[in-house]
Amino acid sequence: MKALHTVALTAHNVTVMHDEFKAVNNVSLSLHAGEWVSLVGPNGAGKSSLLKALAGLAPAEGQVSLLGKAWAEWNRRERAQTLAWMGQAEAGQDDLTVYDVAMLGRLPHQSWLSTPSAKDHAVVEVALKTVQAWDWRTRSLGQLSGGERQRVLLARALAVQAQVYLMDEPLAGVDVPHQADWLEWVRCLTETGAAVVSVLHELNLALQADRVWVMSEGRWVHSGLPNDQDTHQALSAVFQNRLQWREWQDEGVTRWVALPK
Repeated sequence: MKALHTVALTAHNVTVMHDEFKAVNNVSLSLHAGEWVSLVGPNGAGKSSLLKALAGLAPAEGQVSLLGKAWAEWNRRERAQTLAWMGQAEAGQDDLTVYDVAMLGRLPHQSWLSTPSAKDHAVVEVALKTVQAWDWRTRSLGQLSGGERQRVLLARALAVQAQVYLMDEPLAGVDVPHQADWLEWVRCLTETGAAVVSVLHELNLALQADRVWVMSEGRWVHSGLPNDQDTHQALSAVFQNRLQWREWQDEGVTRWVALPK
């Protein structure tokens, strides 16, 4: 694992309430530049609520800091340039073309009411080609399948050229070959120094991250390396001990696979 020094994002005693229910209960964490962390846990664990709190999209108690600066100290434009969000099942953009959806990622870099620059167009083209969606650029988002939509939303996030990426179920509906592509894209982001947190239900993909964060019932359960036995035990516990573990070699690297019992 690469040496990580710069803290990209921190949270201290973050709590998120849904009416009288604590969706996230007093969570503290830190994320480093150049690091990919997978956030996993059973349904209802509070993963999405936590990620939204980290992105400033959900009211929360506690404190979140981005690049060492408290969330409230950022102006909206600088914050949007620094942190990119990719949510699950996002609505309201179905009439836009694929190209225009990806161009939304460039809004934080544009002046009010200005037209996209040559750089904006170049960045969007690269982002769409990266996710293999360039050939659909004139189609509307509403014409796409769920997995295709996810790839376009990823292109929008990539177009931000942010330092921190928060992705909530980015692989929902995405076929297996493009899941493998997504892993490569994430690795490319971290190699540039960006930090990534992804909520994943695809547990064996999550185990390829630099670190694994485990949640259950709104609580922070564990943070550890994907090959550590403590991480496997924490995952087994939150999934009601219904997992079994198998070791395998990937180009000389030892990895673990979680299988249902």
